[in-house]
Amino acid sequence: MKIKIKDHIPDTEIFHLVEGEPRISKIKEILGTGKIILFGLPGAFTSTCSKFHLPGYVANADKLKQKGIQNIFCISVNDPYVMDAWGKAHNIENKIIMLSDPYLSFTKAIGAEVDRNSRGMGIRSNRYSMVIEKLEVSNIQVEKETKECGLSSAEGILDIL
Repeated sequence: MKIKIKDHIPDTEIFHLVEGEPRISKIKEILGTGKIILFGLPGAFTSTCSKFHLPGYVANADKLKQKGIQNIFCISVNDPYVMDAWGKAHNIENKIIMLSDPYLSFTKAIGAEVDRNSRGMGIRSNRYSMVIEKLEVSNIQVEKETKECGLSSAEGILDIL
């Protein structure tokens, strides 16, 4: 990945659902200036993402917020309807905010794209988690393989906060 600690988040456009309708917004507007976590992953409903990554953040959201995290965001290259459905399937309630990067605008801007054409998935995002404050990356954990979920897991981030 080309984004590093102390870099500012690139202000690309992302999608999210607002009252059931897709809305395009600048990511900086959505993230705000507080201390947040943004975790990215290859795809909604995929095995590691659904068994470990998202559920770990749902289960540990309160612990993360006790450590000063204001909001937790999940971003993937899926469309906003898929991200919304996946969030509902995992009972994210108000713990996680689901973001969609269907055109890889943000993913490419931070250098997180990975080729998963051989698996029928096209170009996807690597698996990572970032702690961001005032839109500046203060910590980033990137997995060597997308099937791994240790460094970027909620538990991994709790260990470094």
